[in-house]
Amino acid sequence: MTLTSDSLEPALSVRQVLTLERVLAGEPEVVAGASHLDRPVRWVHVAEAADVGVMLSGGEMVLTTGVLLAGDEDKQAEYVRSLHRAEAAAVVLGLGRAFPSPPDVMRRAAERCGLPMVVLHRPFPFAELTEEVQSRLVRRKFAAVSLSEAVRTELTALITAGAPLQRLLDEVARHSACPVVVTNLAHRVLGTAGERPAVDDVLRDWERIARQAGGTEGDGWIRAELGGRGERWGRIVLCGYRGDTATGRLLADRAAEALVLHRMLAGAAACSWEEQSAQSLLTDLVSGVVPARQLLSRARAAGLPVNRRTFVPLVVRDGDPVRLERLLRLLGLSGLAAELADGATAVLLSLARDQDADALTARFATRLRTESGTDRTVVAAAGARAAWDDVPTGLREAQHVADAVADSSAALDLPPVVRLKDVHLRGLIRLLRDDPHVQSFAERELDGLLYEADEDLLSVLRTYLATGRNKSRTAQLHHVSRPALYRRLEAIQVRLGVDLDDFEQAASVHIALLAHDAQQQ
Repeated sequence: MTLTSDSLEPALSVRQVLTLERVLAGEPEVVAGASHLDRPVRWVHVAEAADVGVMLSGGEMVLTTGVLLAGDEDKQAEYVRSLHRAEAAAVVLGLGRAFPSPPDVMRRAAERCGLPMVVLHRPFPFAELTEEVQSRLVRRKFAAVSLSEAVRTELTALITAGAPLQRLLDEVARHSACPVVVTNLAHRVLGTAGERPAVDDVLRDWERIARQAGGTEGDGWIRAELGGRGERWGRIVLCGYRGDTATGRLLADRAAEALVLHRMLAGAAACSWEEQSAQSLLTDLVSGVVPARQLLSRARAAGLPVNRRTFVPLVVRDGDPVRLERLLRLLGLSGLAAELADGATAVLLSLARDQDADALTARFATRLRTESGTDRTVVAAAGARAAWDDVPTGLREAQHVADAVADSSAALDLPPVVRLKDVHLRGLIRLLRDDPHVQSFAERELDGLLYEADEDLLSVLRTYLATGRNKSRTAQLHHVSRPALYRRLEAIQVRLGVDLDDFEQAASVHIALLAHDAQQQ
């Protein structure tokens, strides 16, 4: 049986102790410190000594008849102050022979200290109260230990099995029954888990919540630091945890231990959590499975400016997301970069409305070419989008353009920024590549070369047609002499039964070759 927070004994606060049947039989009345009744009760202690504070360690509910305090107001005030200094949870005074009514001195001292003071108007056996509370606290402590071990065991098993970060967070969210958020030190969200509507509510107001989570805990916001070897690099936050605070801290601590271990074992072989977060967001945008509007809060929490912005969707073939992110920072551009499933890297720029989107995109692409040391690095771009809801369509357009120029020969003589208008016929063929008629046409036109498995001749033909049938350029690119190239072109024409000097026949072969190459990708 899996133990969850729902199976834990409820937390015992001063307020909850006062609602126990045995306590209610004593007719309790709160006479001071009423605003502090939610203090947790760690233990119940019966004490009559005036210097009881030296025997406490904090969190105790102290029961007394005040028999040793009667008649000495200084001792009464000091008794309350000593409890306050020892951080006691509350003091319960049984009215009777020593104090027939609540003593004003103790009441005023407790109010000044903020210490809950409760009087019992009917005789009450303290032993029954201590037995009741102690047994509940022991059961609660045992349940907490069981929960701790259950969570640690389950998370360790997931890590050993190679589970991704998201799987671990889902397990933590299941135990805590509240949204779970992992951030870096700049409060950028790296991962989330929990019921989607609740997570979206948290992310929608993340800027305020991040400030709250970075300060004191309260209202169920419980955090644990992530790091090792004296260095912090993130935190995990339970957002709006409704159980006992101590149990919430335990869950957060167990989760933090697991996440640190997960990151340590992954090492340099895995992409960073920042990369995984960007990858998840951009992949969801491209796929269209999740409506863009529902992803807006995730984008904002991931550090992408989204208010009154212009978005430029880009796709770079063979681009390194880390290098592209570094280039964005170097150029002072806001954006996310992540590798997509097909090996291409998507980049989403977020620009201020008064910035020149085309100029900044060209600057990014030119700098990328310079750093890569080749003029074949191509940035496929869609038109700038003024609305967030249009970003998925833009990313798919940029991906289509990138696919259309995926092979190396297609990058010849293309500008640093390639747009839909630049791919012409190649883009159309890419869209139609899975059509059976197109596949049949390609095989029929190239039959003489495909089944001879002569990749050299296919390569020469591809370059010759891509350069506009420029023989000098083709010979140069293939490092052969002009006579050698003529012989290869002649062999190609013989095998295909075409005249490549004839525009219509050459165009037909070119279309077939484009279709063949698109089908291989």
